[in-house]
Amino acid sequence: MTETTPSHTIAGDTDTYTVQFDRLDETPLSVTIAQAVATATETSVTALEPLHYAIDADALERLFEPRANGLRSEGTVTFEYNDCLVTVAANGEVTVAPHTTE
Repeated sequence: MTETTPSHTIAGDTDTYTVQFDRLDETPLSVTIAQAVATATETSVTALEPLHYAIDADALERLFEPRANGLRSEGTVTFEYNDCLVTVAANGEVTVAPHTTE
């Protein structure tokens, strides 16, 4: 099961939602992302567009999966999904922020 430690941070006008993804767990990263976006937007997971419409979910999984020499320790990927900006960090943190166009 994915270890989730939700936290809401309000910085200026931005309300972000963060969960910690356990990279050694069997739950796919894509499931964690969908659940985080659904929670952050107060939407049912089944009401969200499929994640693969926003990003190559298989490539994202491979990028952050454990490697023979250990876990990736650096790097982030940010993409837009369901009117949110989602950032996945190498440390397992998944952050969801409302997407604003200015």
